[in-house]
Amino acid sequence: MKTVFLCGGIGKRMRPITEDKFLLDFLGKTLLEHQIDMAKEAGLTDFVMVGNPQNIGDIERIVTNIPDIKAELAIQKEPLGIANALENVRQFLNGEIIVVNPNDVFETSAYTRLLEAHQTNSATSYLLGYEVSDYFSGGYLVVGEDGKLTHIIEKPEPGKEPSNLVNILVHLHTNPRSLLTYAAGVQTKKDDIYECAIDAMVKDTGSAKVIPYTGLWDTIKYPWHIFTMVRRFLDQSQEYISPSADISDQATVGGKVIISDNVRVLENAVIRGPAYIGPNSVIGNNSLVREYSHIGADCVVGYSTEVKGSYVGDGCWFHMSYIGDSIIGNGCSFGAGTVLSNLRFDEKNIWVKMDGKPIDTGVNKFGAIIGSNCKTGVNANVMPGIRIGSNSIVGSHVCLTEDLGPDMIALAEPVYKTSRNKLQLDIEKGQQADEVMRDLTCVE
Repeated sequence: MKTVFLCGGIGKRMRPITEDKFLLDFLGKTLLEHQIDMAKEAGLTDFVMVGNPQNIGDIERIVTNIPDIKAELAIQKEPLGIANALENVRQFLNGEIIVVNPNDVFETSAYTRLLEAHQTNSATSYLLGYEVSDYFSGGYLVVGEDGKLTHIIEKPEPGKEPSNLVNILVHLHTNPRSLLTYAAGVQTKKDDIYECAIDAMVKDTGSAKVIPYTGLWDTIKYPWHIFTMVRRFLDQSQEYISPSADISDQATVGGKVIISDNVRVLENAVIRGPAYIGPNSVIGNNSLVREYSHIGADCVVGYSTEVKGSYVGDGCWFHMSYIGDSIIGNGCSFGAGTVLSNLRFDEKNIWVKMDGKPIDTGVNKFGAIIGSNCKTGVNANVMPGIRIGSNSIVGSHVCLTEDLGPDMIALAEPVYKTSRNKLQLDIEKGQQADEVMRDLTCVE
């Protein structure tokens, strides 16, 4: 049985984080590597990776270094949905397949439940169903007798959900080429050809079964969902300190902490777990790394910096900064006194603008979203929920209250002026000089 990972889409809602979601690093591994490890635990070792022209090289590099698997690669030239992705790998679909969205994270039981159901039933397709209490922007399943799927609706309007059962994209198809035949006959203006094809197949054959899934499930749709993934991976991890790490006797490391190879933790630094520190990073004097922070490789958390609950990419440098509940791309450098604010005065939820539309993050503590290769000057401030595009600069003393696009620079207008100094102190003037000296030295 082949496992098809759909890696060809483009996550526009993640900007200014431009890296594909499945390529984000968690505990030293990409999300894609974690996904493959989970599939291997369920006994699945034959993979088909559907990428796009931009990421196929990264995918190939990753799968080449994973032992005991077979991986075939294909390119989806344009992000035209699931059915189009499967059509691009038709040559590999000669038997049973499992179709997976690698941007969702679930437990190994998601695979094993599908496989067990397939062994004891004769359905053509098997879909995972997950009960929700709040609206989810995805597919909803309508289930009839004996768990048979009767209808699937992609992204109904809020309040018009046909059930409380949502569709998790971990699907087993015994005859994928037949499904593609149905897809070829779909007429729709939405991005739901795949779902419509399943619907048409169900109406003809009635042979699709919904398998209830109650395990953990998280999905990355917006940047702040990265925090959920960090919590998930850290909570499931084991404490580890690399033998090559150099931790000062005067540093404090407490809780579940993962410290990678060649990390240095200097005097009076404090790390409060759960937390992850990537390879070759330095946690400087008097710095503080707080719970659920994820620091990438080759970073310098410099003197007197506090990192609170943030996701930091590789190669970032900070000095006397406050990084609060923020997401930071690779290669960023912050000047001394930089503050990424994370709380409103009224303590209400933080909203982030996406394509001009405000989106509620659902949390009242959230800082900035900063793309790769950004810099800030000394004493720069960034307000909660602000997005900064890649390769941009926030100048000294700027208080950034609006999003800053990529390749931009924000500078504070000069509010001071210079003139010649007309005041002179003459130490020969006796009492006046004595008064000046008394003021300077505080001597009576």
